[in-house]
Amino acid sequence: MAQYNIMNNGSRTIYECQKCGAQTTKWAGRCLDCGAWGTLVEVMKSESQKVMAAEKIPTGKVVNFNEVTGKDFARIKTGLGEFDQVLGGGIVPGSLVLLGGEPGIGKSTLVAQLAASISDESKTTLYVSGEESAEQVKMRLDRLGLNSKSLQFLGETNIDIICSTTTKLKPALAIVDSIQTMATPELPSEAGSVNQVRACTVKLLEVAKKNNIPIFIIGHVTKEGQVAGPKTLEHLVDTVLYLEGDRFHAYRLLRTVKNRFGSTDEIGIFEMQSGGLKEVKNPSAIFLEERDENIAGSAITCVVEGSRPLLVEIQSLVSRTYFGYPQRRSAGFDLNRLQLLIAVLGKRASMNLGTHDVHLNVAGGYKIQEPACDLAVLLAVASAFKNKTLPRDMIIFGEVGLGGEVRATGQAEKRINEAEKMGFKEVLTPNFKQPVKGKIKITKVKNILEALKYFNLDGKNLKEEKEENAEN
Repeated sequence: MAQYNIMNNGSRTIYECQKCGAQTTKWAGRCLDCGAWGTLVEVMKSESQKVMAAEKIPTGKVVNFNEVTGKDFARIKTGLGEFDQVLGGGIVPGSLVLLGGEPGIGKSTLVAQLAASISDESKTTLYVSGEESAEQVKMRLDRLGLNSKSLQFLGETNIDIICSTTTKLKPALAIVDSIQTMATPELPSEAGSVNQVRACTVKLLEVAKKNNIPIFIIGHVTKEGQVAGPKTLEHLVDTVLYLEGDRFHAYRLLRTVKNRFGSTDEIGIFEMQSGGLKEVKNPSAIFLEERDENIAGSAITCVVEGSRPLLVEIQSLVSRTYFGYPQRRSAGFDLNRLQLLIAVLGKRASMNLGTHDVHLNVAGGYKIQEPACDLAVLLAVASAFKNKTLPRDMIIFGEVGLGGEVRATGQAEKRINEAEKMGFKEVLTPNFKQPVKGKIKITKVKNILEALKYFNLDGKNLKEEKEENAEN
């Protein structure tokens, strides 16, 4: 049995988990923090290290910000307008960018297109892969119809060799696919562990900053939707990008989680085609092009991602439950938020859905994250429950509170302008104070009762009450 030792030279033995980095004074077969088996490794910590005297430590050079002048650096244009917009105008030289996403979502396709668009006769791009051979990468480039003349390939997992090669070649862009396959011989742990991922990222960061080379690293995503490895990986890099979307839908969203050189509110929208990812210039038209003419439970709302307003369709289906507990299902919308809105609809509008299943879907595979679509979701559910259609030429947006009140949302004028540009005739929104130029009609509501009454969706009629009493 291993035991805690303090040796004569002042060093002590501790054990460190190679998966989560937790430390303990006693060895165990299982890590108490992350629950992994067989990951505790003995590490020596010296307590008798000599500390340099304070008078011998050199002082650092202090810079006055009044004497510092900002430098305009030229960003590298990728040729993909959506991608450049997400990064804030292009790739910053010397930046370290992390690209994450689910398996099969299109990460390798995206970086292959970036590598081919940046490289030319005067610029080379280095593609490092620890998962694929040169022949496999060449097959992807040929399938996408990309030019690979100035693209250099390195099949290596030793991060020290990768850094040395990158420093020597000085490419216009370096791509590492993926960071979980890289390792340094300085650490005893296997590739993909917490210490290896952290150490490899630090080495790549040093190469990027010293040589002014932009480096893209691809990270795998776990079942929980997080980049595999420590959370500090996101803190080390300059920019964190996520490629989102459903593999069974053609559309992909490139979202920024962190960006030291630009905004984190912008998104890029792409369509997956046989020739790779293509930019979507008018996403509102794409999300609305296949909607049915007259169907109950359909409502159009407008969400804002960064500086871009998007019109999306919310679909709802309400049916009588055949189980003891009514089902609630949601795709593209937070399920807890849906249950809250159903509770508000039952309490404040006397629309009892306790005996009905409620299904909600955001068309096109888009995922809504802002509360501005609460009113549209609530009216879509009410429309499906009453089996009455909502106007096709109206968009609906507004946040719904627990008291049934409809609260104003930000950037309302931008949403209204987008609706008018797409040919909509009317907007249902909470009290809008700013003047709006245009011919579109604006209908203001203060609470959900006014909204339901506007569409004749409030309460139950006599026929519905008789039918429900007969069934019970």
